[in-house]
Amino acid sequence: MSSSERSLEVQRAEFASERGLAMPLAGTIAWGVVGVAGLFLPESTMLLVLVIATGVIAYLGMGLSKLTGEDFLDKSKPKNVFQGLFFVGMAQALLAYAIAIPFGIADASAMPLGVAVLSVSMWMVYSWIIGHWIGYAHAAARVVAVLVLHYALPEHRYVAIPAAVVVLYLAVMVVQEQRWRANRAAALAVA
Repeated sequence: MSSSERSLEVQRAEFASERGLAMPLAGTIAWGVVGVAGLFLPESTMLLVLVIATGVIAYLGMGLSKLTGEDFLDKSKPKNVFQGLFFVGMAQALLAYAIAIPFGIADASAMPLGVAVLSVSMWMVYSWIIGHWIGYAHAAARVVAVLVLHYALPEHRYVAIPAAVVVLYLAVMVVQEQRWRANRAAALAVA
């Protein structure tokens, strides 16, 4: 069945019923790599590590989606316009690197702030699609935490900021799993 044969409400409900773990898991891995590398590598190298690690989150998430049961690339599933909108939100976040990279080249210590704040915009789109507060909360908490750490720990930005992002992603995964289980229980109760 094509997306044009199902209402937008049905497609939105289908998208919202997904587990929603693949992308935060990918983000946790990528930002974890950045934070660990930040313990050992010089700041000049960290710029490249940050861009590569966070730049592959979308692709890593697509691969991990097979393990979480979401399987973004499953061609047997009917097309869903909200999955398309979600991918547009991810692309929007990647386009923000056009702002972050030049500023990062001028001041490598500002790069964790730039990437962490500019790339969080996709969570606003995601939250609206699923009709749940988690994406809004993640975005707001991430911006506040990153700004505070940027100024509070200037010598440790490549460790502290990734650590905060990882902790926030872990919280997202807990909420996502609870949301998914509650949705499944409700669906089973109706059936």
